[in-house]
Amino acid sequence: MKQSVRDFQINTRGKGLYEFTREVVPWVREQRFHSGLLTLFCRHTSASLVIQENADPDVQTDLIRYFERIVPENSRDYIHTLEGPDDMPAHIRAALTNSQLSIPVIGGHLTLGTWQGIYLFEHRSHPHRRSVAAHLLGE
Repeated sequence: MKQSVRDFQINTRGKGLYEFTREVVPWVREQRFHSGLLTLFCRHTSASLVIQENADPDVQTDLIRYFERIVPENSRDYIHTLEGPDDMPAHIRAALTNSQLSIPVIGGHLTLGTWQGIYLFEHRSHPHRRSVAAHLLGE
């Protein structure tokens, strides 16, 4: 059994989905694992990780609009407001999605489906530099 680790840095421009599959796939390939498990972990409480369709950008638009509708900014229900009107909604959106993803590696390749991509889902309005820890375990 062997393991590899890496930290992926994703610069965001504000709310949205930022695909970083193109950075992950070659790194996994370079590790020369035949089989294993890749774990990705978002080190933030106001951003998250999702595996989503990467063929039609309307999917991303609809996801963003849906989250804006179900978790609005400036709600009087929020107590935590010190970091701005987008902060508490960002925490809720992150809680509704994933901070961690697990993707099997089979035959040296990630087992993503044809239209699946790995995304950081930025929930804050302003640009951020996000960190995603990667841990690959296998043989």
